[in-house]
Amino acid sequence: MKKFLLLCFNFLLCSCLFAQKIDFKVNENTVVKDSGGMVYPFLVWRNLLMQGQYDLRPIDIQNEKTDFLLVKLTEQERDSRQSKMPKPQETSYFKTGSNFPPFKTSDINNNKINLKEDKGKITVINFWFINCPPCRMEIPALNHLVETFKGNKNIRFVGVALDNKSSLEDFLKTFPFNYDIIDNGRFLADKYGVRSFPTHVIIDQQGMVYFHTSGLAMNTVYWLQKSINELLKQSPAVTSTP
Repeated sequence: MKKFLLLCFNFLLCSCLFAQKIDFKVNENTVVKDSGGMVYPFLVWRNLLMQGQYDLRPIDIQNEKTDFLLVKLTEQERDSRQSKMPKPQETSYFKTGSNFPPFKTSDINNNKINLKEDKGKITVINFWFINCPPCRMEIPALNHLVETFKGNKNIRFVGVALDNKSSLEDFLKTFPFNYDIIDNGRFLADKYGVRSFPTHVIIDQQGMVYFHTSGLAMNTVYWLQKSINELLKQSPAVTSTP
């Protein structure tokens, strides 16, 4: 997993700096600061880059040893960049266009979840667990995705966590995750043969698999949102939140 994260990170750095003429060397020792001069620890600015919403820009483009400015991308810049990246690789656990066998259970707050009764809605599922670094890194972006479609009752976001209820309650106090969280969800991961995390699946209004991917990609959330919007356009009965 560490090597995979490093490969993703290096790819992202190349994407951020490809337009520069100097071959800048960026690593854990690089000084990265914001417009106010605050210097960010490596793990912090690395995670922000991996979420796909920030860019690194050299302060002195003539100096290969320059410090870098952490800049938040506009929504248009972010979407433009992520749309040019390859589509996240599909999993081997699901098949696009195939039926998704529904499940029935309750979330961590004892609210019932019955996908069979949710037919006609779009269901977005995330298989994850607390000690999964890429799972945690995605949470802020996934929360933003939920906020984007806030108020649309025809979309449901479900997080299938492998962890027990007590561990999740402690974790969520510090790191809120705005999906409907299912605790002790290993039985569901086993039911669908999910072995790598995070794994995302979008189920369309007819209960079919529309999109699915595993692992960490900078444009995963972009494709989740893109897929949801495509499904909303296909169903006149469902209206999108502006």
